[in-house]
Amino acid sequence: MAPTLPSYRPSSSSYSFGPGPLTPAVRALIAANVAGFLLAFLVPELTLRLGLRPADVFERFALWQPVTYLFLHRGLSHILFNMLGLWMFGVQLERMWGTAYFARYYAVAGVGAAVTTLVASLLPGSIGELLYVSLTIGASGAIYGLLLAFAIYYPDRPIYFWMLFPIPAKYFVLIIGAISLFLAMSEVGGVAHTTHLGGIVAGYLYIKGGRMRPLAEITYRYQRWKIDRHRRKFDVYPGGRGPGPRVH
Repeated sequence: MAPTLPSYRPSSSSYSFGPGPLTPAVRALIAANVAGFLLAFLVPELTLRLGLRPADVFERFALWQPVTYLFLHRGLSHILFNMLGLWMFGVQLERMWGTAYFARYYAVAGVGAAVTTLVASLLPGSIGELLYVSLTIGASGAIYGLLLAFAIYYPDRPIYFWMLFPIPAKYFVLIIGAISLFLAMSEVGGVAHTTHLGGIVAGYLYIKGGRMRPLAEITYRYQRWKIDRHRRKFDVYPGGRGPGPRVH
């Protein structure tokens, strides 16, 4: 379950646009992604070694790839838009959740997106065969997970579709989820839509799984019942014994 208090000190600097100053985990993730991008630019072979390729994971036991693929990007626009999404959605979520929970959620969404890709690559047919030998890189799966969380906690916050049309976050994530599902069935354009969809699914399951705690729910209901019971002892009913609005 997400903590209610943030576990970081806000920066003294400020921005006039967007969610505000970088939070610790978002800052560290951006730095790691930039470092990975520059390192792969200088040593291109690292992309083949660290990117996610199901054939390598299953046949060569490259078990690090479901993690390392998150820090590699193909081109300046790829990393720019992913880091912009990380800043826009991640800062708000880290402030609400705290750094520790945010970091766990980001990891679950990113690795969950990779696992989805690995599972899909084992499906029979042309799509599975294509995924099995394809190379996937980028933080998009984790970013899509952040977008899903943002839509759950801020459903009516507008997000600009194509930077032009404001759409409430709850509808925006439904639109991109439907697009990812449709495109994942064909894997057109060389974009890892299966990975995007996996980030959404993994994020959703993690958030809902954290809320599905029967023992905690029973304890909470019991405590509320005790509080309400004690509170009734101090209620005052104007006009004698008759019913009426309670004054505390």
